[in-house]
Amino acid sequence: MIPTTADALAIWHAGVEAVRPEVLLPGFLQGDADFRESLGRAKRILVVGGGKAGAAMAAAFENALPEFHSKITGLVNVPADAVRPLQRIITHPGRPGGSNHPTIEGVAGAERMLELLRGAGPDDVAVCLISGGGSALLPAPDGVTLADKQTVTKLLHGCGATINEMNCVRKHLSRIKGGRLAQAFAGRRLFSLIISDVVGDPLDVIASGPTAVDPSTFADALFVIGKYGLTEKTPAAVIDHLRAGAAGEIPETLKTLPANVRNVLLGNSAVALNAAQKEAERRNYSTFSAGEVEGDTREVAGQLANTLGVFQVLAERNSKLPPDMQAHSPPHCLLIGGETTVNLGPNPGKGGRNQEFVLAMLHALGDDGMRNFVVLSGGTDGEDGPTDAAGAVADASTLAELRRLKIDLGEALNRHSAYDVFDRVNALMKTGLTNTNVMDLRVILVGND
Repeated sequence: MIPTTADALAIWHAGVEAVRPEVLLPGFLQGDADFRESLGRAKRILVVGGGKAGAAMAAAFENALPEFHSKITGLVNVPADAVRPLQRIITHPGRPGGSNHPTIEGVAGAERMLELLRGAGPDDVAVCLISGGGSALLPAPDGVTLADKQTVTKLLHGCGATINEMNCVRKHLSRIKGGRLAQAFAGRRLFSLIISDVVGDPLDVIASGPTAVDPSTFADALFVIGKYGLTEKTPAAVIDHLRAGAAGEIPETLKTLPANVRNVLLGNSAVALNAAQKEAERRNYSTFSAGEVEGDTREVAGQLANTLGVFQVLAERNSKLPPDMQAHSPPHCLLIGGETTVNLGPNPGKGGRNQEFVLAMLHALGDDGMRNFVVLSGGTDGEDGPTDAAGAVADASTLAELRRLKIDLGEALNRHSAYDVFDRVNALMKTGLTNTNVMDLRVILVGND
């Protein structure tokens, strides 16, 4: 059996379908006794939140609970190209499509959410819809301007600070992040429904944890800035605010979860991987899920290319078996979740980490690589870097065509221009926005002969 790009795409789509809000939400909304009892007793149901899946989560929420429509009101910040009209919940454009930078429009939406929760009555119930991309979509600067916050975030990003270090600083400059949204709520119960886009699903990291306990402190935030020698470069208002917090003049982020707050993880990478594995097995692939991976994209791709050598050995052994035995040896499918990184350097070309992963795999496999293989890598949100593609999918014929066109894969990798390379051979995955986000999903197929 020869693996095909059609198989890889079907397996990827099966994973994405499993984590769509319209699939994830109804079971909880209709079947959780605590949740339904709370809604039944509520005077109002206040819906807030943000993320790439926000519009679809809001729609699924309304569709699953028609009996509560008269109680529902709220607003969710979403990418501008995901805005849709709903009956009871406003989907507010929190940032332009294809951008991950907070905006004034996002601040306006966040302010309205805070006002709604602060004005909650004793019999009101809040529902927070959280998904990947929520950090940029829920900006609510505290003691500083949006420009100040953007400046320090850019400085931290440029000096190589980790995502946890950047989040530590951002949480302590926000009136929503670090559990502050939960702190603002004055009503009876708050349910936070979460779709994770973070390895390991730490609630304080997903969308910077607006309803989760935050283990970091103002002092930690100051330490991060000092660690990278950024104190003099950081806006004075930021330093003053963090120092005031460290001195106890500003209340800390949420340290103990209130009894009336419940965080519910509805979907993550594991759900997508499990659904993809079932589809691969249905298509008669011998399947192995490697779980979630992190690290430099090129390094991860190189390591996996070496690992696939094991499959090559199995394929060679299979080819030496009698024909009737060969027919019973299935092809292999390797599934990988998680999210890798790309160190762009100066003047990068056009691409994204998923496109770069596929290009790096082709480069590592080379002309002497396996004859029957497919490599697919795509962002489950339908986005990959600042491009209109979710990722790329390629096989041995793709590699042969790139050689025929005399494209230097190594040079393209160094320039980070995977998009232009795959555009020339029709290997880009252009799915459009999927309205969900559980990081990336990679599907690698290897034939048995």
